Amino acid sequence: MAEALVVGALVSGFANVVLDMLISPEFVNLVVGRKLDRKLVERLKTALLAAEALVADAKQFGNDRVRKWLDSLRDALYTADDLLDRVFIKTEIRNKVRTHLPSFLNLSDRKMVTKIEEVVKTIEDLEKLKDTLGLEKIPTSSSSWRPPSTSLVKGNVYGRDGDQQALIKMLNDNNDHNLSVSSIVGMGGVGKTTLAQWLFNNKDLMDGVDLKAWICVSENFDVVETTKNVIKGISSGVCSLDSFDLLQQHLKEKLSEKKFFIVLDDVWSEDVDKWNSFVTPFQHGRKGSTILLTTCKENVGRIVQHYNSYTLKELSDDYCWSIFADNASFPESNGSSELEEIGRKIVKRCDGLPLAAETLGCLLRSERRVEEWNKILSNDIWEFPMPNSKIVPALLISYYHLPEHSKRCFVYCSLYPKDYQFDKDELILLWMAENLLRPPKRGETLEGVAQECFDDLVSRLFFKQGEDYFRKYFVMHDLMHDLGTSLAGNLYCKFSEELSEKEEMSILTRHLSYGDSIPEKICSSNKIESLRTLLYLEHGAYARKGLATLPGDILSKNKYLRVLSFGRLNIFPDSIDKLIQLRYLDLSWSDIVVLPESLCKLCNLQTLKLEYCFKLTMLANGMYKLVNLRHLDIRGTPLKEMPKGMGKLKQLHILSKFVVGKQEDNGMEELGGLLNLH
Repeated sequence: MAEALVVGALVSGFANVVLDMLISPEFVNLVVGRKLDRKLVERLKTALLAAEALVADAKQFGNDRVRKWLDSLRDALYTADDLLDRVFIKTEIRNKVRTHLPSFLNLSDRKMVTKIEEVVKTIEDLEKLKDTLGLEKIPTSSSSWRPPSTSLVKGNVYGRDGDQQALIKMLNDNNDHNLSVSSIVGMGGVGKTTLAQWLFNNKDLMDGVDLKAWICVSENFDVVETTKNVIKGISSGVCSLDSFDLLQQHLKEKLSEKKFFIVLDDVWSEDVDKWNSFVTPFQHGRKGSTILLTTCKENVGRIVQHYNSYTLKELSDDYCWSIFADNASFPESNGSSELEEIGRKIVKRCDGLPLAAETLGCLLRSERRVEEWNKILSNDIWEFPMPNSKIVPALLISYYHLPEHSKRCFVYCSLYPKDYQFDKDELILLWMAENLLRPPKRGETLEGVAQECFDDLVSRLFFKQGEDYFRKYFVMHDLMHDLGTSLAGNLYCKFSEELSEKEEMSILTRHLSYGDSIPEKICSSNKIESLRTLLYLEHGAYARKGLATLPGDILSKNKYLRVLSFGRLNIFPDSIDKLIQLRYLDLSWSDIVVLPESLCKLCNLQTLKLEYCFKLTMLANGMYKLVNLRHLDIRGTPLKEMPKGMGKLKQLHILSKFVVGKQEDNGMEELGGLLNLH
């Protein structure tokens, strides 16, 4: 059920993207009633709303038929978005080049309307399959995805000696305050609850503590219910009060002049008002009283006075092996060296998460056949036959709590290979180009919304920051990457030299990343005609772009492209001016000598990257036509001067340099027109 909810949320979120476009004033004023019949638009709205309601019912996601149904719906939503975006852009372009539009639709317009009618019917037909698939309504917040935790320590604690001592010191340093709030922060499955259990049962630490309680908060931080559970915890399970005022008064009396230790396990809420309301009775305890939180979010609890946190890192492979072997009863079975070799490779895939090692060890507890252990090793961790697996929910729950647009942004990162060191600013530009973000509110910029989304994903430990002598970068934990890849399904595809022969593209694929040449046989098939993304990814942290090639007709086949990134390019492709939906174009490190004027037809282009194009000395004269351009990167490119009229690019936020020309219309005065330049 958990996987159905999160994949359903991804599909539902994209339905909202299409609905937002349909009701936007720009689309309504320019397209509805002119290019598209109002009745057709209303039919599409109705179909989208009906399909969106069905998505929440898709609890049988493990059912292959339901999975295919969701895939078909997602494909239809993408097609609808592509078509509507194209209609809108074409109408905009025509309005600019002529003042009077003919009252009839031309052949191209009629074909587009026919395609939109077809996709509306597809969505309507999918909605009619509800009864056949047996989909039923489910309350999404009726229960937690995971069983509640308890204060009991269930086994050995491996590899945490240093963490245990650091936490004891942190808690003891709080003895001068009546109330201190501390937290153990870490990604799902890293062992936060296990450490909290150990602390809760540590006799030396609990010496002098009068009252203690263990409360599993989980997803829903209900202040009244949590207060009642604290009272039950310190009163042997008895609490008959319902009034919040009476509950707080009673808790205040219970805690007054007492030293207490309260654990709130698995906390998610960052609501300042809830926290301020909740902690009020706890201010009356004796010095040294503590509330200890475990959380996957760095910002939980920060608003409380006398707050400190401890970030729990992943375990080494050796300690993970100890957990795995313990749960697999490996030492007791005089395990063979062959099984140990396989087991250690399995543990390496756990990437430091003790929960993963524990779960996989339990899975193999009674299994001593080499072929079965190899089957687990070669399989994807998200496809394990584990109906009660704890690994997936431990990470899915973090994803489930994300805003809709952040879900889309996270899944987009599945285009990166594992351990890929990605740049924050580049990823933000890609999110913008793909329209994955929520619309900016008044006073906000799209860049600001993207920055907020990125920072939020970092605070929730989806991304980890790294740094070396030259730069800062970000990476994804391997299991987080597996989660994103699992949720992305066939929508995203990665090609590399090692995988190109065995990797298969799906007709559902919309986003493709590559690091080498894409096989001609793949590009010649009809599976690659609806791409939105063709993203070149360099090998290694400091690798320059290589001579990766694309088959010549791939651009002409994919007219809906929004992101296009090349390896080193020698000749500028003629067909690029047909890509009117393109928002992001990266030609960096190319050997091109001239930027053709046809490039300036890409009126929706937001980002143009021309870094280190050493043979390029002039930009196209018509650059001023790129009225939606927000980022122009020309670092390391030996331009002689800027083209005329650059001051007309009112949306430009980032301009890496400006080469002053000799004329007034390409001189320094042009910078005065760039009102949004940051």
